Amino acid sequence: MSYSIGVDLGGTNIKIVVISSDGNVLDYLTCETADAEGSWAQTIKDQLESIRNKCGNSPCHIGLAAPGLAARDGRSIAYMQGRLRGLEGFVWQDFLGAPVVVLNDAHAALLGEVWQGAAKGFRNVILLTLGTGVGGAVLVEGRLMKGQIGRGGHLGHVSVNSNGALDIVGTPGSLEQMIGNYNVAERSEGRFTSTRKLVEAHLAGDDEATAVWLRSIFHLAAAVASFINAFDPEIVIVGGGVAQAGAALFEPLHKELDRFEWRPMGHQVQVIPAALGEKAGAIGAAYHALL
Repeated sequence: MSYSIGVDLGGTNIKIVVISSDGNVLDYLTCETADAEGSWAQTIKDQLESIRNKCGNSPCHIGLAAPGLAARDGRSIAYMQGRLRGLEGFVWQDFLGAPVVVLNDAHAALLGEVWQGAAKGFRNVILLTLGTGVGGAVLVEGRLMKGQIGRGGHLGHVSVNSNGALDIVGTPGSLEQMIGNYNVAERSEGRFTSTRKLVEAHLAGDDEATAVWLRSIFHLAAAVASFINAFDPEIVIVGGGVAQAGAALFEPLHKELDRFEWRPMGHQVQVIPAALGEKAGAIGAAYHALL
């Protein structure tokens, strides 16, 4: 059987897809990352060996997505802050004994949506992943925008409040600080520990929760309007765990964009949910290896 493998290495979980050359997902599995130095690498190696044994032959291609800036040669992650110790400079081809194409996880998620999901058929796309932090990626004229050293598309680190505190990369008042799950307790003055609990309280009629949540969406809408002005996309795709809030997110977001978005000649950009969920990065990693 001819197949390829896509791996999405996250700080919490590892997602792996087995995929045919025409894009059909043949198998999907997840396991805990166990973020100790090197343990995630052995976990991935063991899972790939199990897949080989099950399929009876080796994959045609292997793609791997991970946080951080991918090296220009696509063999490793060149720069990664704060977690997954040992990932920087780790050459997967040497460890696995087979060619492996490596890219940033948000870049991979966008490629997955382009190949199989909400971005299929579009050439100019913005993707935002709202989770613990805020990831992003941009497709321009059908090409993934990577930039000089791989920073292209890191939209969570744009400033939406120039008087705000510095974020992990030194940006004042970044979008990530305004809607990322990691600092909900700070934004709600200790009342809530997760976006899910914040949204539940908002939907239950808690005025304080509503104020915090709608303030977060205000900043998100301001950022999306700015991205539309900068990149002129056909669509903006919103994914990640925070996007699971569904209508509680998208209805007020669309309402704010009615105020903020520049719509010359009546042109309005679609802002829609991602289609592939947690599989997007792994599917995109496989697709990137096939290119």
